[in-house]
Amino acid sequence: IELLNKVGFEWNQQTTWDRRYKELVSFVEKFGHARVPKKFPQNVSLGNWVNYQRRHLKNHFIGDALSKMKKDRIELLNKVGFEWNQQ
Repeated sequence: IELLNKVGFEWNQQTTWDRRYKELVSFVEKFGHARVPKKFPQNVSLGNWVNYQRRHLKNHFIGDALSKMKKDRIELLNKVGFEWNQQ
């Protein structure tokens, strides 16, 4: 542990999901809605992530055991007004 601390190891690594969720929250604060365009030029990764969330939700509801969508994530996304249907 001491060696890892000496080389600057980050113990509290933020997941990609958490990073993108924070970006979504910032998007909502800036634009007043959670309808991130699929091809959002200011943050292409966020646009892609939003589409992945929709796909993971569909897989979750059809019983796909490999779906990364979990109840706590659904609740967080709903909390910021996530649009589950692509428009």
